[in-house]
Amino acid sequence: MTINERQDEIIEEFQDFDDWMDKYQMLIDMGNEQKPLDEKYKTEQNLIDGCQSRVWLQADYTDGRIHFQAESDALIVKGIVTLLIRVLDGATPQEILDADLYFIDRIGLREHLSPTRSNGLLAMVKQMRMYALAFAQSPA
Repeated sequence: MTINERQDEIIEEFQDFDDWMDKYQMLIDMGNEQKPLDEKYKTEQNLIDGCQSRVWLQADYTDGRIHFQAESDALIVKGIVTLLIRVLDGATPQEILDADLYFIDRIGLREHLSPTRSNGLLAMVKQMRMYALAFAQSPA
């Protein structure tokens, strides 16, 4: 499944709800369904700068594809990072670098986040792209 197909799937899921409280609940549920991050990855190096909450992001590069794992101490933020992982996990570095993450605006996420959470969202996307850039430039 491509990044855009995954984004379209998420947009469709969020269209089922009109009320933003329901959408927040869906984000929380998504975060709760995510497998907890192994304690060995909860390091200072994996903490994302720019997030009000603590968010750890681990990226592994296997067979030309990046696999992400994450954890947050805030429920909604954990849901947001889960969405990002759902869209970008298993993609190649170039696919991630080229991706237009339009689902964020299409589901209304950016406009319904506080400024600090919105900054955190941008920081998560930036960190995932930084991993992609680093892996794209490293020898296979």
